[in-house]
Amino acid sequence: MNKKILFIITLLVFGSLAVFAKGSKASDSENADNQSVEAAADSGWASSIKYLAAALAVGIACLGGGTAVAKIGSAAMGAMSENAELSGKALPFVGLAEGICLWGFLVALFIILM
Repeated sequence: MNKKILFIITLLVFGSLAVFAKGSKASDSENADNQSVEAAADSGWASSIKYLAAALAVGIACLGGGTAVAKIGSAAMGAMSENAELSGKALPFVGLAEGICLWGFLVALFIILM
């Protein structure tokens, strides 16, 4: 239960950081130098949040994929030790679990590119 609460709090914190990272536009009455400084500061914040979100996407996906591969792989090896004909049915499930990591990488790539 504590892990779920910690995870939800972490998501809320990073979500609020992402919302506030955009910042507000400088008013028209300010000079161009001040606007360029604020724009550079805003883009720096947004860039850091973007890279942090990409790292979290890959990290969490790889942790989940690794856990899934560990459980499915050990069950598949146990089943194959009893009946060797099950290898063709069990190994695709291990590949599906590894696909979770690929989805995390794709999400991170889209976060960085957009």
